[in-house]
Amino acid sequence: MVKKISYKDAGVNIDAGNEFARSLKQLVKPTFRPEVLSEIGGFAGLFSVNTEKYKNPVLVSSTDGVGTKLRIATMMDKHDTIGIDLVAMCVNDILVQGAEPLFMLDYISTGKIKQETLLDVIKGIVKGCKESGCSLIGGETAEMPSFYEEGEYDLAGFVVGVVDRKNIIDGSNITVDDKLIGIASSGLHSNGYSLVRKILFDQHQMKIDDQVKELKKTLGEELLTPTRIYAKTIGNLLRDFQIHGMAHITGGGLIDNIERILPHGCIARINMKSWDLPPIFPYIQARGGIAEEEMLRTFNNGIGMVLAVSENDADDIMLRLKGLKEKAFVIGDIVEDTKAARRVEFI
Repeated sequence: MVKKISYKDAGVNIDAGNEFARSLKQLVKPTFRPEVLSEIGGFAGLFSVNTEKYKNPVLVSSTDGVGTKLRIATMMDKHDTIGIDLVAMCVNDILVQGAEPLFMLDYISTGKIKQETLLDVIKGIVKGCKESGCSLIGGETAEMPSFYEEGEYDLAGFVVGVVDRKNIIDGSNITVDDKLIGIASSGLHSNGYSLVRKILFDQHQMKIDDQVKELKKTLGEELLTPTRIYAKTIGNLLRDFQIHGMAHITGGGLIDNIERILPHGCIARINMKSWDLPPIFPYIQARGGIAEEEMLRTFNNGIGMVLAVSENDADDIMLRLKGLKEKAFVIGDIVEDTKAARRVEFI
């Protein structure tokens, strides 16, 4: 006689999944914009694009995760900010195209649904969505026993925004003599954590709750600092200024991300002494013996967003950023590359 076995016996609790989904409804509802036409729990999320606001709307999408920063959240058993990072990594990527964030979906996979932990994750996503002005209209929570270790989970986010075709920002308007403005990051954001963990935890045997004099906080507090979301700031600037190009400084650091938006024939010349370097970066560099170029290709080095703007607008934009309580710096300019290439150089 064959022994009866259920999906729950295999490690997947459908009832727990359904209960978790029901518990999200009131938590997520405050993110809903008027364009949302569906409730959480359906097969798909419905969103009506405001065609009166956009004459020739172009949808802009991005997907991302938070990488091994998740390990820090697990080590600290603190999960209510990692969702902010998830939203930031997706939303900041579409902002640089000039897009307004509209809605987001999330994907959470775990070995076993632990409601308290996952609700904290969702709280962070909700907070990030509110800050971005976008709606969390759906997602998926996958229980995958034997695939993840006890207490482990992974995250992915998917965001959709909109921009009028004539207002798309792709860097093609960047020209010689443009100024480069850097808006400060809050720290490491969500990149380079595999290297950070190898240096600090593996090589130096540090603990998550070690008090670090240079940082004026514990190591865990520093490493779990949420990624900045620049939606309100960029939206404010776009109402009154022409921005020729924007780069979200993520994996690839200042070198690769700025190069991505440069037209051929342009050099982005960056003055490394033009902004305040947060202490976490020299701290990591010194303990790992990391070369300068490696730092510039791995970390944001204190600059989370770079704007290329007309020389004539630079002072006014800096004044506006100060009014928005942003820490911003003129970090360089655009010069001609006689070889018709495109590159970033540091002085």
